[in-house]
Amino acid sequence: MVGERAGPRAVRNLDDVRVSELEGPRREGVDSRRLPSYAAGEIDVPFVALGSDEVIGRDTYWEEHSHPTHELLWNLRGASSATVGSRVWSITPSIGLWIPAGVPHSGWTPAGTWHHAVQFSVREVAPLSERPVSVEITPLLRLLLGRLEEGELSAESRARTEAMVLDLLAPAQGELLLDYPESPLLRPIVETLREDPADTTTLAVWAARLGVSARTITRAFHEATGLGFSRWTAAARVQHAITMLARGDGIDEVAERVGYRSASSFSTAFRRVTGMSPGRFRAG
Repeated sequence: MVGERAGPRAVRNLDDVRVSELEGPRREGVDSRRLPSYAAGEIDVPFVALGSDEVIGRDTYWEEHSHPTHELLWNLRGASSATVGSRVWSITPSIGLWIPAGVPHSGWTPAGTWHHAVQFSVREVAPLSERPVSVEITPLLRLLLGRLEEGELSAESRARTEAMVLDLLAPAQGELLLDYPESPLLRPIVETLREDPADTTTLAVWAARLGVSARTITRAFHEATGLGFSRWTAAARVQHAITMLARGDGIDEVAERVGYRSASSFSTAFRRVTGMSPGRFRAG
């Protein structure tokens, strides 16, 4: 699951890149892909499940779109992300994302990611969930999903593979998910951490900068995301860290670049957010 190493720069999630930002010099380094939007089942596809893969050569923003099919996204290498509304899911080699047919979503895939997608017929396959949900990509499921991308499978072999995939698909116990608040009050905090995950400005300092009480900021975070200031900022840093770890950056380096003074304090925060240590995540 180790991707090609990128240079030392701030990691940007897909929600950081708006279409307007792709104008001018940014367009030289970022591909923007525009796909159509379909309602669920609008096109009757001639398959049960159809897989595809691509090694992404340049940082790529996928403009908002929707599919007539259910979609499962996962990566063999690297981490990407998908946005639905204000919610951003991280997609890795061990945690994929199920997106029901017809649900609008956009995406961000860094260069070097080995990106995989499987489309499922709405006529043949019941939705795993009515909303986007993370899926654990186990080693067995990974092999079966890869087999669906082989073009020379017999009809019998394909049917058996599809049946095993559908039997193994299940929502993951945990989700690599973060709600990005859209409150104007919280925007400076959100934008700062998007640009610089190592920023450790405290709640008290932010309250003074924004001219409100710390309690007001905490309440706004709770109302928008269900998390307080400290838990949300920790989760935002971890989301950046996931991309760095997935491309092979060292744990000590990642810890420093997302604002932790030691690898042990970073590991504690990472485990609290994801349920696993950084080492176990990278090995998965």
